Amino acid sequence: MNASVHVLADHLRALAHDLLTAAGVPADTATVVATSLVEADLAGHGSHGVRRVAWYHERIESGAIVPAARPEVISRRGATAVVSGRRGFGQAAAGLATQEAAELAAAHGVGVVAIRECNHVGRLGEYAEALARRGLAAQVVGNADPTVAPFGGHRRMLGTNPMAWAVPRADGAAVVMDWATAAMAEGKLGLLLAAGRTAPEGVLVDPDGCPSTDPADFYQGGALLPFGGHKGYGLSVLIELVGGLLTGTGTACSPGYDGTFGTVITAVDVAAFVPLESYLAQVESFCEALHAAGPDVLVPGEPEARIRAQRLKEGVPVPEPVWAELGRLAGRLGVPWPATPPGG
Repeated sequence: MNASVHVLADHLRALAHDLLTAAGVPADTATVVATSLVEADLAGHGSHGVRRVAWYHERIESGAIVPAARPEVISRRGATAVVSGRRGFGQAAAGLATQEAAELAAAHGVGVVAIRECNHVGRLGEYAEALARRGLAAQVVGNADPTVAPFGGHRRMLGTNPMAWAVPRADGAAVVMDWATAAMAEGKLGLLLAAGRTAPEGVLVDPDGCPSTDPADFYQGGALLPFGGHKGYGLSVLIELVGGLLTGTGTACSPGYDGTFGTVITAVDVAAFVPLESYLAQVESFCEALHAAGPDVLVPGEPEARIRAQRLKEGVPVPEPVWAELGRLAGRLGVPWPATPPGG
């Protein structure tokens, strides 16, 4: 089993930024992307963390990501808008769409923004939580490339198709839930493979459709499974039909699928329905009641907040194979790379 190296968040962010700019990413966009990746690592979601840098570099080289592209609002109608990511970095497009959704919600009580030509946006919870911190209830859904078999099948037909929800809390935090409709996000499976660990049962099948716990079987042509059987499958289908079709991206298995990540962000102004202060007080009362139900009960969003506080002090654990891969990429790009991990 592979170990991890610990890197202080500020150093890790700077290293990711340098690797991105060396690949032709404008400095301001690199800041947005590097910050998003490290925030995912800080929250304990390494599947969407700095391990993505090498993959982003591959996508830049293949032409899938246009590094200098800038997202743009291309249409507005009432409480809705469409943002084009111009096939640039998804984090920049999702950031613009989040701001647009907030402004629409302020004007109309609700804002819905679809993002087309959108590359990987990172962790959806980041954008839902940003809206919740502005007093908004938020939902974000997105479809992706086909990696998941439908319930009862074994061929790759669906994306991991994540969704996130968030609502504001009185202390400026948020109740936030972010999960893939697959039994495990592909990135988390990749981390298991890098760490030399097996996957839980019920997560994937091998290329012949047989149940497997070996992450390598997925990368050799197997498929992930939906979580919760038919329930996760049903959610995934709806995300394909909303995230995929409202954005023009297409469903993952369709001939017209354009290879990007169809993302739809919805923001609801709580104050359009009930007084915000009353709502926040009731949220806190509910959270307190949940905590009182048992010593181990946490509210969604609290595990990530605890992990973040710990990792800000102790550093971010980066699996050694991921650290080595980033070092090799730095060598190819001519980016100075520390002989030993900085801090932690």
